[in-house]
Amino acid sequence: MIQHLANIQHKDSKNFFLIAGPCAIESEEMTFEIAEKVIAMTNKYQIPYIFKGSFKKANRSRVDSFTGIGDLKALEIIKKVGNHFNIPTTTDIHENEHAALAAQYVDVLQIPAFLVRQTDLVVAAAKTGKVVTLKKGQFLSPESMKFAVQKVKDSGNDKVGIIERGNSFGYTDLIVDYRGIPTMQQYAPVILDITHSLQQPNQESGVTGGKPELIETIAKAGIAVGADGLFIETHPNPACAKSDGANMLRLDLLDDLLGKLTKIRQAIL
Repeated sequence: MIQHLANIQHKDSKNFFLIAGPCAIESEEMTFEIAEKVIAMTNKYQIPYIFKGSFKKANRSRVDSFTGIGDLKALEIIKKVGNHFNIPTTTDIHENEHAALAAQYVDVLQIPAFLVRQTDLVVAAAKTGKVVTLKKGQFLSPESMKFAVQKVKDSGNDKVGIIERGNSFGYTDLIVDYRGIPTMQQYAPVILDITHSLQQPNQESGVTGGKPELIETIAKAGIAVGADGLFIETHPNPACAKSDGANMLRLDLLDDLLGKLTKIRQAIL
């Protein structure tokens, strides 16, 4: 997947690649702060890096939940990050028309887990010619993702990856089945979404919970079983984040984690 991204760094390092950034774009200042610090870390450990930020949060528990600062404003900020630091960027899309719009600003289009079976949306993303990442639905088996991948390829685009983000376990918890990673690697590179795998959805408050204290545990296991990449949402102060703060990694904890994960990666090569 990353071989299709001309501006990605450390492509030949044999390290895992990282997709990381805030859940949602909150401001230009915060976005640049996160990107600059993550780039310094990934350069230190020679980790190929893709900046992630949602320009719009469409899947919300309540109508008064934060959805964004404005679609074009957020997309312009993401584009500025990519151009300024010369790194690839990604965002998620939720509607067919968002595919062509977001493709003007980012290098990778992400299909959300709840929408990965929406054929029109997947095809619209594929036809932009951008790299497409498909989040495995919490309700899907690893084997079923071959059909989502095939939709992208049947649309004339072989630049595709799969993001694992856990399976529904009861009503308010998720669990990662690591057996699915090698299964899905038969279809496309697999990225393990650490922070969303630790969400606790459907809380009575209407605000999604999480278990960020287990981020290191899930990440270490993912690298140990051979995941191609990791997806980690991070924020300088998750308690003040406007979206998904309960399961994000505090930015100042990321460096230590990446150092540990790089050592595991080296050990299994």
